[in-house]
Amino acid sequence: MIFKYRIVLDTLDDVIRDIEIRDQATLEDLHNAISQAFGFDGTEMASFYKSDEEWNQGEEFLLFDMSEGEESVKMMNETSLDEVFSKSQTKMIYVYDFFSMWTFYVELADIAEPVDGQDYPNLLFAQGQLPDSPPDKQFEAEKLDDFDDDSNGDDDDITFENLDDFDFDENWN
Repeated sequence: MIFKYRIVLDTLDDVIRDIEIRDQATLEDLHNAISQAFGFDGTEMASFYKSDEEWNQGEEFLLFDMSEGEESVKMMNETSLDEVFSKSQTKMIYVYDFFSMWTFYVELADIAEPVDGQDYPNLLFAQGQLPDSPPDKQFEAEKLDDFDDDSNGDDDDITFENLDDFDFDENWN
């Protein structure tokens, strides 16, 4: 079977690529197809994340294992597309280059029969140009009341105006 995906950059402008790829290909193959379709060199860190209908980020699939064997991780090159995508599970988030945080919405749009003579993966459609830099992200954390309560008497407002009060050599180097 052939999976047809729509990949959309998380931006106000429409930057879209449609890619078709074999269902037995891996997430790493899809990563390579996406990075080529958007003009990346494909050498930066990247991850796929399972997603629900509201695009909430779930389980992660890594391109490179940086855990040094300390924990079990799911790898792109060990995960076939038909393991994570189905008619009921159609969405994933793809993040490329964790310093720049290029974020894409990946949605399985169709499942079709392969076409004789067609090479896969195949770029079907491209709209819009990738901007020079990734869209700005605004990350918000939940306000935790436990950290806002100064009733325990601790003074977190330490100033360093007079370094003589501390055992600190300002000319240490």
